[in-house]
Amino acid sequence: MFPSRFVHLASARARFGDRVDRLGEHLSRVDPIADAVVASVDALPAGSGWRMFDRATREGIASVPEAPESFRALFDQAERVPAWVDWETLDRGGQVPLRAGILAAAVLSLRSLVLGYTSPAGNKPLAMSGALTERAPRRLHETARFVQATIKPGGLRPGADGYCITLKVRLMHARVRKMLLESGRWNAAEWGAPLNQHDHAGTSMLFSVTLLDGLRILGMHVPPEDAEAYMQLWRYSGHLMGIDPEIQPTTEREARRLQELILATQGEPDEDSRHLTRALLRATFQRARRGPGSTGDAEPATFNAALCRTLIGDEIADKLDVPRTAWRFAVPLVRGLVSAADRVRARVPFTEGPVLRAGTRYWDRTIAAALAGRGVDFGLPSRLGNAA
Repeated sequence: MFPSRFVHLASARARFGDRVDRLGEHLSRVDPIADAVVASVDALPAGSGWRMFDRATREGIASVPEAPESFRALFDQAERVPAWVDWETLDRGGQVPLRAGILAAAVLSLRSLVLGYTSPAGNKPLAMSGALTERAPRRLHETARFVQATIKPGGLRPGADGYCITLKVRLMHARVRKMLLESGRWNAAEWGAPLNQHDHAGTSMLFSVTLLDGLRILGMHVPPEDAEAYMQLWRYSGHLMGIDPEIQPTTEREARRLQELILATQGEPDEDSRHLTRALLRATFQRARRGPGSTGDAEPATFNAALCRTLIGDEIADKLDVPRTAWRFAVPLVRGLVSAADRVRARVPFTEGPVLRAGTRYWDRTIAAALAGRGVDFGLPSRLGNAA
């Protein structure tokens, strides 16, 4: 039986056949390997299990001979690099958002994250964890840090920042899943399992094909070979995150077909979708106008709102209550400038290196400024937040 969130079944089956039912099975599947690690961490003396796990991410499971068997099961999977992984290809893929610099950051916040909020059941773990208005800036910065660590050269090699952060985020998801189930507030009949495989696959595509589309909307040309390399980067990230290979796209074309299937069955955005979107727009406005760490109730009726509308389309923007502003008339100008600059970069010799270095510096400085020296440890949450 499908959760009631899985709507439009008849029309979707008429269009996609039994693929709908095969996808639906993943709404009840989770990550038992990560769940077992969290159970082990919780059974150990306070802090000791997490320190073991942190060390294993950085130095390998062999460096923690006292680790529980559940740790070994996870790291046996994570430390075995699949034969299809080519490190040069992954590094080439990471250059796409590094080269894009501020454009990639804008697409990440105003397209990828916003579209992730539109799922009325997929957004429930975030909404119920209390990560709404008061925590939106922090979430934005943590997500950017995760992406930055992933796209850096060698970022997903064992022991590198992206590799360590990805495995820690995997455990964070497992801990939140446990807390949601224990809270007695999770409606499995309506939403499926919390942080299930279906939703993890959708999230991975927000960072991959959804970001590629956003860069193209803003006028950036992404060569097909670079786009496919970028897809491979997030395919491997999904492998480390524990996503079932059955629903992990290997190419841009496969990702689009899976996206179409998900959208054909997904319900309409709900009030949580709108709350999360407003909080994100406010967070990006505060960061742009007042700098990192600012507070206040600034209205998101800014260029960011206009850019968000361009990136997600007016139909979805209306459902999310993204305001219409006069700044929309400036967006075509930005797109034209981006397209012109991209053509110059492609045609003029020796510009690739400087552009890539400038984009990398932008990501590094933006993350450093946003975190303001606090750092992000991606530790296990101890409570759901003020929504609990």
